Amino acid sequence: MFAKNIMIPKSRCFYVNAEDTVEHALQVLRSKKVDGLPVLSGDEYVGMITHYHIYKNFFNSEMSKEEFLKTKKVSEIATHQEIYFQGNEIFENTLVELKDFPLFAVVDEARKFLGVVTRFDVIEQFQSAFGIKRPGIRIAFSSVEVEGRIARLANIIQQYHESVISLVTFDETDKLVRRIILKIEKRDNIDKFINSLEDSGFRVLNITED
Repeated sequence: MFAKNIMIPKSRCFYVNAEDTVEHALQVLRSKKVDGLPVLSGDEYVGMITHYHIYKNFFNSEMSKEEFLKTKKVSEIATHQEIYFQGNEIFENTLVELKDFPLFAVVDEARKFLGVVTRFDVIEQFQSAFGIKRPGIRIAFSSVEVEGRIARLANIIQQYHESVISLVTFDETDKLVRRIILKIEKRDNIDKFINSLEDSGFRVLNITED
């Protein structure tokens, strides 16, 4: 999955124009209850504006509040002018980029604004990947990293006709042991399934129902 797959398109985005005043941007931020707004000059992306950067620039200015709000243009204080996605970034990497900022613009090669990727939507996708919002049995286990282990796990899942909600592996850099988190729908054969995992060399670490 790529960043473009979770992008909110321009047609559904809130944004401000480069020549808009800070006062207008604040009104949009408050009325739409969003953390940040892309700043556009026509179709071209020129930066981002947030509550924090508005307040920061005001406190660092020597202007009165009224003067600052009514005369300062959003393009003058926009940030992230050169920080954006182009849509082909790997989805997993977007959370690292978004850990310190609530949203990033997505642009094309000519800086034409296409949409935004938000931290909220990325976290939602991670929750989906882990099956957090679906009830089931979560099994944490480890396996010696040898060829064919995932295939053997798939065979056991198929043998017991388990319905998989999510499957995530960790420790991809560890050449000896890999940890696996498997979430399946709750069924009466869970004990037999666990025993089969252990008989096949998987070490069950934890079992929880959520």
